Parts: sequence; structure tokens; C-alpha cells
Amino acid sequence: MWRTDGNVFVPWLIKYSLVDEEAAEVEVEVAMGGAFTCTVVVVMLWLPLLTFGVSSDEELDFSPLPNGFLFGIASSSYQYEGAYQSDHKGPSNWDNFTHGPGTHIIIDATNGDIANDHYNHHLEDIELIKALGVNSYRLSISWARILPKGRFGDPNQAGIHFYNKLIDLLLLKGIQPFVTLSHYDIPQELEDRYGSWLSPQLQEDFAYYADLCFRTFGDRVKYWVTFNEPNYLVPLGYRSGIYPPCRCSGSLALAKCSEGDSEKEPFVAAHNVILSHAAAVDIYRTKYQTEQKGRIGVVLQHEWYEPMSNSTADKMATERARAFNFNWFLDPIILGKYPTEMENVLGSLLPKFSSHENEKLKKGLDFIGLNYYTAFYVQDCMYSPCKPGPGISRTEGSYKKSGEKNGVPIGEPTPFSWFNIYPAGMEKAVTYVRDRYKNTPIFITENGYPEEVDPNFTSEERLNDFKRIKYTVDHIEALLAAIRKGADVKGYFAWTLLDSFEWIYGYTISYGFHHVDYATMKRTPRLSAHWYKQFLEKYKETFLLGTSMTGQEKLVQHT
Repeated sequence: MWRTDGNVFVPWLIKYSLVDEEAAEVEVEVAMGGAFTCTVVVVMLWLPLLTFGVSSDEELDFSPLPNGFLFGIASSSYQYEGAYQSDHKGPSNWDNFTHGPGTHIIIDATNGDIANDHYNHHLEDIELIKALGVNSYRLSISWARILPKGRFGDPNQAGIHFYNKLIDLLLLKGIQPFVTLSHYDIPQELEDRYGSWLSPQLQEDFAYYADLCFRTFGDRVKYWVTFNEPNYLVPLGYRSGIYPPCRCSGSLALAKCSEGDSEKEPFVAAHNVILSHAAAVDIYRTKYQTEQKGRIGVVLQHEWYEPMSNSTADKMATERARAFNFNWFLDPIILGKYPTEMENVLGSLLPKFSSHENEKLKKGLDFIGLNYYTAFYVQDCMYSPCKPGPGISRTEGSYKKSGEKNGVPIGEPTPFSWFNIYPAGMEKAVTYVRDRYKNTPIFITENGYPEEVDPNFTSEERLNDFKRIKYTVDHIEALLAAIRKGADVKGYFAWTLLDSFEWIYGYTISYGFHHVDYATMKRTPRLSAHWYKQFLEKYKETFLLGTSMTGQEKLVQHT
């Protein structure tokens, strides 16, 4: 819950006695609803006098959260690590893309060669993670760092050593690694050899890579993700062409692609991704899971869609949009077939699963990861004319997205046309997944708020990310509402720990709870980092209080 006491919205009453930029450590008086006060030390840059408030009679009810709930922070290898040629790492598809066609696509023509240099600053970064108080850290492994040539070359021991060290250090700090095998990046070798996701050979390579990771790290890693957002990776790489391998054609192209087929290739690539997931799960279930006792799943981007009107056509278009964007990948993995909406529209364009492949698909997954950020209205383009734009073609599902209806945004607008704040979409997206996929356990694996990067910002403007705090709290509240309705949610990961390379937006936007000065690589906590730490302290206090209660007592925030 949020209210204002004359200044700004925040969840608890905090009064800062502030100093100049040189005096980094300041004492903070924390008054929890007026019930008690304590003094803590935080690291801050200069801020104006602020008062944050929430009514003392309002309670943040954590009681729906299950035992062992993970509150974490997320990252990815290409966006963070840098060191793109260090210690025998091989080139990845994103290295190739950002040094080639991506220079004309990425807004600021930058790359992840250095990024926030996590590879060389991981010790410092682990201390930042620990300071937040999270109990899990979502990271991804750079496939090209440990297998520079895929299965066609030897493993890179320096890369394996890096991840062994990272995992061990996290565990020493009491932080559970939550590891993604492929967060958009693959060895460029596999693109050059056989066309990566357009070839079934990549299923063999991904299985080989997954087996190596399970064997090497699986004694300590208890949460595995096969792929991050393949429902973005595939259409952006093989339809619009704005992600590697930059393949596209005709009216669906948004880049200057030298080759590709935007009508057919996305479905071939998606089929191979789905079967690669199935191969990895099969290996984990057969060889490792009984002994290692971990879980394995996949992560999808889940934009929420609302019909533009109450017309039957718009409602059907909204379901098609979900089918062609989200269910496209999860239906085969969980239900054993492509969505009916896609089968009816695409016919023979959709590849078929063999009986052997169907058997592998039955191994399914242990959890679904959802990356939720924003929502859109959807209007029909199958039975009604639409202006040209993404989504309107038959092979995309014949619909059009919009962030507003009759000039009114779906949620609070931001500087970005593609991002409106719609917390209700979190609850609706989670509830939808609960209903469609038999209440398979869910993790919110990314949720975050972007801000424009302006070199003319003052320190205050860079660090006072009030909107990020409000965005995060509103979405956690929406998530709690979904859990109260029976969704089996096991964790929440905020995006992201540090400012980082944000794909085609380069370094022009930031999601970080810590600001990064890329000239010096200095990390400075934003207000959101201090808030998240206090939020987690309150959660832990409440949870510990609840463990000593009788079954008749309600677990609530202690204020």
C-alpha cells in the first residue's frame, strides 16, 4: 500500500539526515509505523531532505508466501561480464552481431565487450548482492566461455573455473545460484558451422553443453533454466532481424538482413529450441536429478494483453496474441502440442513432433519462469483492416498491439512508448499461467523499471529512483494477490543488480539497483537498493515471527 505524507511514496517511514557527497556514510533513523526506532548506517550520496510514509494501520501481508520463497536479483552473462576475449573465451553470436550488423541497429552503437566488467569485479558484486539481503542470485553462463567451439572443441577450463568460483562464493554468502544456460548468447562457431537454431544439430550441441554444466556445477546448483525468453529471441532474430543472427525478409523485416525468411524460419528455430529444452531436461532427469535434487525449467517473457474492445474479434485476437507469443513455447513443453490457434492459422508451416520427440517432451519441466514488465491492448487484424506494423501478418497472428486505447494509456506512462506501468498485469499473467498450465510452480524471474540515461543528470537524479521503488512494490503486491488466489509462486527476482548493456538499447537505459560509472566501473547503490534491503529485512523479520506462531495466528508485517 502507498500513501503520501507530503513528499513521496514509499512503504515505510524513513527520515534521512543527509550530508554532502564526500560524506558517504550517514545515520538513518527508521521509524516503523511509529512503533519503534532504530539507527542504521547506509551509504548514500547527497539527497534533499525526504520523508517517506505509510499508514501505521496498513499491513503488508506476507502470509501467502510459501516456506523457502526466493527473493532475488537477476543478471545475464553478456550484459554483465565483459572480458569478451579473456581467458580463452570464444566469440559469441552477440560478439559477432555487435561488431557487425548490430552497429547499425543498437541505438548507441555500443557492445558488451566490457559491459559492467562483472568478470573482473565479481568479488565486489557478490558483496553488493549480499548487502541487499537476497537469498538467491539469477545468473547465466556464457556458453562461449566454457565451450568456445561447442562440442567441436575442448572445454575451456578457465571459463569453468570462473563459474565454479562464482557459484562457491555465492553459496558461502548464503545466496542460492539460479542458473540460466542460454540467455540469448551462443557460440558463434555454431552459427558459422550449420546455421545455429535453423539446424537440428544445435539440439545435440545444447544437450552436450547442458550435460557438461549439470556434471560440473550441478552438485551446488539447485535451480536450472534452459533458455531465457526464447519467445523474444526467435522472432527478433529470425523475423524482424534486430537480434542475431539478423535474418529477415520482406515486410516483416526491421533490419537490413542479407538473408532469411521471416515467414518460415521463426517456426523452424522455435522447434529446435523447444526440442533442445526437452533434450536438456531428459539428460537432467535421467542422469542427475535424483542425486543432485535440483529443479529445471524455462523462462518466457510474458507481456499481458487486454482486448482493445469488448468485441468478439478483439477478444479472439487477444487470445491469438497470447498463443503466438507465449503459449507457442510452453504448450508443446507442458501440453505436448502447439496452440490450436497457431495450428488453425499456420497449418503446414508449423513443424511436427515425431513420436520420439513427443516422448522427450513428456519430461516437461519443474517450474515456469516469467519475466513480466508491461502490458498492451490488442486489436484484431484478421477480420478488420489494420495499418502496417508488427503483429498484423498472418504468420504473426493478425493482431496489433498498442499501449493506449482512445488516447488513454493502459497504465502510467513512462518516457518509453513500449513501457507503461500496469501492475495488474502481473496478477493476471500469473493467474493465467496457473489456470492454463495446471498450476505448475512459477518464479518471477525478471521484473524491473527502465530509466533514461542522460549524461547531464546530477548525482541526485541518477540515484533517486523513486519510480523504480514504487514500480517494484506495486508489482510485488500484485504478485501477492495472485498467490492468494492459489498460484504456486516460489520466488521473485528483480531486474537488475547493476546498470548493464541493454541489448539494442545499449547503455541508453538503465534498470540497475546500482549505478555504474562506466569510466571507472564504480558501483553506487541507488535508493532502490537501500529500499530493497529494508524490504527484505522486514520480510525476514515477519517470516521469523510467523514461525513461532500457532496455526490460528495470521502472519503479518510487524509494525
